[in-house]
Amino acid sequence: MLPRYKRILLKLSGEALVGENNFGMDPKIIMSYAQDIKEITELGVQVAIVIGGGNIYRGMNEAETGIERAQGDYMGMLATVINGMALQASLEKIGVYTRLLSAIKMEQIAEPYIRRRAIRHLEKGRVVIFGAGTGNPYFTTDTAGSLRAIEINADVILKGTRVDGIYSADPEKDPKATKYQSISFQECLSKNLRVMDMTAFTLCMENKLPIIVFNMNQPDNLKRVVTGEQVGTIVNG
Repeated sequence: MLPRYKRILLKLSGEALVGENNFGMDPKIIMSYAQDIKEITELGVQVAIVIGGGNIYRGMNEAETGIERAQGDYMGMLATVINGMALQASLEKIGVYTRLLSAIKMEQIAEPYIRRRAIRHLEKGRVVIFGAGTGNPYFTTDTAGSLRAIEINADVILKGTRVDGIYSADPEKDPKATKYQSISFQECLSKNLRVMDMTAFTLCMENKLPIIVFNMNQPDNLKRVVTGEQVGTIVNG
């Protein structure tokens, strides 16, 4: 079975790691993701990953917390590193060589993010996890994912979520919502479909980088996506 994509950027939600818990991370979910990632590396796919930090901390209203936005964003960046370390541990437990690269220097636990080094790790078959977002406040992990995907010349961004694609409305709230198999960047804009935050989405659109939104919690979905099956919704030019 030949993969359709040689190099991918997998964007995972931090909230998805909670599983059946109310907070933190579910080891079963992380190991399930690790197994899925191992399967596609065995097909020869080069895998880079960006994980959110919403299961630990997400930027909250400054008026409610008393924590200014920039400080809160840095806290969120550290949460993504914790998630990255957890996924790295699970991947290495099942024999997948992994490197965690951080946009904020913390040499004891992660390599500093250097673009050429990241690409070299991918070429050697290592899974690369990008932590700490872009290293700057006011940018989401969606934006970090788009930016890193462009920097490493990824073929596609795979946005793993808990829904199975892009709908005309929120399928959890509107039972009449219809799913798109494929949609253009311009259509997403005109229909005001929130695939990613606007900065992340614009980066992909301007660099002609396709996005596939799919349900990561469905077994074998990741493998099906990278081998070219119609899974989820693809956004392209």
